[in-house]
Amino acid sequence: MSSEPVYKRVLLKASGEALMGSQGFGIDVAVADRIAADIAEARQMGVEVGVVVGGGNIFRGVAVASKGGDRVTGDHMGMLATVINALALATSLRKLNIDTVVLSAIAMPELCESFSQRATLYHLSLGRVVIFAGGTGNPFFTTDSAAALRAAEMGAEAIFKGTQVDGIYSADPKKDPEATRFDHLTHKEVLDKGLAVMDVAAVALARENAIPIIVFSIHEKGGFAEILKGGGLKTVVSDN
Repeated sequence: MSSEPVYKRVLLKASGEALMGSQGFGIDVAVADRIAADIAEARQMGVEVGVVVGGGNIFRGVAVASKGGDRVTGDHMGMLATVINALALATSLRKLNIDTVVLSAIAMPELCESFSQRATLYHLSLGRVVIFAGGTGNPFFTTDSAAALRAAEMGAEAIFKGTQVDGIYSADPKKDPEATRFDHLTHKEVLDKGLAVMDVAAVALARENAIPIIVFSIHEKGGFAEILKGGGLKTVVSDN
């Protein structure tokens, strides 16, 4: 395992559910603080970090559509949930004296700056952690798609997908004790096998831009830095 990070610029995708901790809803500040500590550790290694956080701990747009509501309105509500989570994570990072900026795909200047690629690269060049809020800014796209899109726009060398388990399995390991863990897969294998890593659009976008996806457990303290150095438990999705 190297003492130098394997990647210099990465995009971390954290689910909204990860921020819930053991609560049934909302944000567990202790969990937000721990994830912030992991990001701070990466920054101290000199890694430039962008973050996309989901909104499922507060609201899911598809939940509205499944009950006969308007999907577009539901997705807009979900985008607002991601802004709440982004502001919470930014607060946790600033408590650790990590210079952080929130860029939203939906303009809300009283709360945060608006996203542009130019602003992203500027803030990264100053050593700031950039948290991307508001998804892609468009309905019908998930925050996984937002993660792949922002990773491409910021020139990330890898997408780190923080999940509830330590990699990609053939089935849900919490339900199927026979589930096997993969160390490496190609983007095509993930799509062909229908593995629920990220949605199809996100995996296709990552493949198109030759960005590896690294799946690891968001709940493993220090796991992010460990994998950045080439160690740790994870599944790497890449075409080489």
